[in-house]
Amino acid sequence: MKWISLLFFLFYFQQIQAQPNPIRIDQEGYYPQAPKIAVLVLSPHQDPASVGRATTFYVTSHQGKDTVFIGDLSYERNSTNSSLQTRVADFSSLKTTGTFQVVIGKLSSYPFRIQQKVHGSLATASLKAFYFQRASIALDSVYAGRWSRVGGHPDTAVIIHPSAATAWRKAGTTISTPGGWYDAGDYNKYMVNSGISTATLLSSYEDFKGYFDTLQTHIPPGDKPIPDILTEVLYNLRWMLSMQDPGDGGAYNKCTNASFDGMEMPALAQEPRYVVQKGTAATLDLAAVAAQAARIFSFYKKELPGLSDSCRMAAEKAWQWCLAHPDMAYDQQAMNLLYEPKISTGGYGDKQFSDEWFWAASELYILTGGKNYKDSVLRGLNQTFGLPSWSQTGLLGYYSLLRGKGNHLSTLQEDSIRRRLIRMADDYIRLSERNAFLTVMGGRKSDFVWGSNANAANQGVLLIEVYRLTQNPKYLDAALGNLDYLCGRNATGYCFVTGFGSYSPLHPHHRPSIADGITEPIPGLLVGGPNPGEQDHSHYDFHEPETAYVDNANAYASNEIAINWNAPLVYLANAVETLFASPH
Repeated sequence: MKWISLLFFLFYFQQIQAQPNPIRIDQEGYYPQAPKIAVLVLSPHQDPASVGRATTFYVTSHQGKDTVFIGDLSYERNSTNSSLQTRVADFSSLKTTGTFQVVIGKLSSYPFRIQQKVHGSLATASLKAFYFQRASIALDSVYAGRWSRVGGHPDTAVIIHPSAATAWRKAGTTISTPGGWYDAGDYNKYMVNSGISTATLLSSYEDFKGYFDTLQTHIPPGDKPIPDILTEVLYNLRWMLSMQDPGDGGAYNKCTNASFDGMEMPALAQEPRYVVQKGTAATLDLAAVAAQAARIFSFYKKELPGLSDSCRMAAEKAWQWCLAHPDMAYDQQAMNLLYEPKISTGGYGDKQFSDEWFWAASELYILTGGKNYKDSVLRGLNQTFGLPSWSQTGLLGYYSLLRGKGNHLSTLQEDSIRRRLIRMADDYIRLSERNAFLTVMGGRKSDFVWGSNANAANQGVLLIEVYRLTQNPKYLDAALGNLDYLCGRNATGYCFVTGFGSYSPLHPHHRPSIADGITEPIPGLLVGGPNPGEQDHSHYDFHEPETAYVDNANAYASNEIAINWNAPLVYLANAVETLFASPH
């Protein structure tokens, strides 16, 4: 009978683990000098006896032997993003280091740490995740551990699709465009999404150079000793440069199969690969990224001779192509009416380019000081840009203009940019005060879309940028709150980064993580997050904006991973790590 009891216990334990803890915390933990908030989610299905009439919460040692903090729960807060109600436990004044739990009534939170560098492992893993996304090479067990794999998609003989044909590169001929990062859960490589991802990593390095100069991520060293983050960027940057047609300077939109690969490892995917139609968005993205890269790699001319110059030439040539093709949208549906084979992989079909023009002009102006670029910057300076995404890149230009030394903008023009960014950050903070989880993320229902977790991360980036401008700690604390959100202080109870926290996704929509036969997914990947659109038509238990998430490999609308979601996580998590290294 003992084995029956054991099986019952295991079944019961698994059922417990299958449900999130109602006390929502940052499952990685808290910095001693930083805000510390836990949120009790009141569920109509919750046993009232588990909480009772509790008005007090306790923070105890992990084993529950010692109470280190006693505090009052807040009043009940109604969520504006779901039918949930919450009560807040604020223990910010607790600065003792160690491992603890929050106790409310009969409920105990997951254990968490209070210590310096508490997000260090997650921050490093979020960057190393890009190594696991590398195309065209094998991942050695020395660096990849149990997630090592054979290489796939060499992309040394990629076919010119009829939509991309020119007199000097005819349809059906082949080019070599190896390397780069797989875009998301699929095995294709997209210039538009690659652009914002690469730029965000480059900006991380520019803003926190000293930190990244010494950060070790245990990836294969490059030919020359440069920081790991730049080694990783360079792997993708070289692919992006290979996607530029040397004949005219235009950039192909993507390197892709005609249709998505199956749920198999890269080496088993053998479908023909194509480069397809050039586009204004893809080419402006290349211009911006190459210009920013030229600026950064100019400090590594000894280690990487010629790279900075090559990037500058590529950027300027891309700009010239766009002057001749200012509004060439990538319309996959229209393209498929004209050419074979039909392409059904991700479109990234941006049709509005004012933000890309501004971003590219900003980077080229900082790099060259050219009057033509400055004129373009000034023409776009009064535009209203939204939070960065693959289709909205204008704020990246703002960020760079304020960090770029010697850009020769007037004090009035720089102040205008500062005011815009500060106003955006203040609006986010103001809206967070009515959020049941007290995070900037979720201040608006519109935060919850496909890739909502990228919104949380990019909001954090904006808040960090404004903190760097103002040194006002409210912006840094708000940015940390969004990292808390991603690490478990949210309506779902998940830490949304694979391999971290006590309750994180095990089944992301990510081909290698599905096909490799390993139970645990590749670590450090940020899943998409709550998305009431549910475009994948999977089964969702909950459908309200902040709860519409399911840990299911088929649920690509909420549980896929993507490089443009991981990149702002890299920025946010590593920025928080370095900025909370000392009291602020």
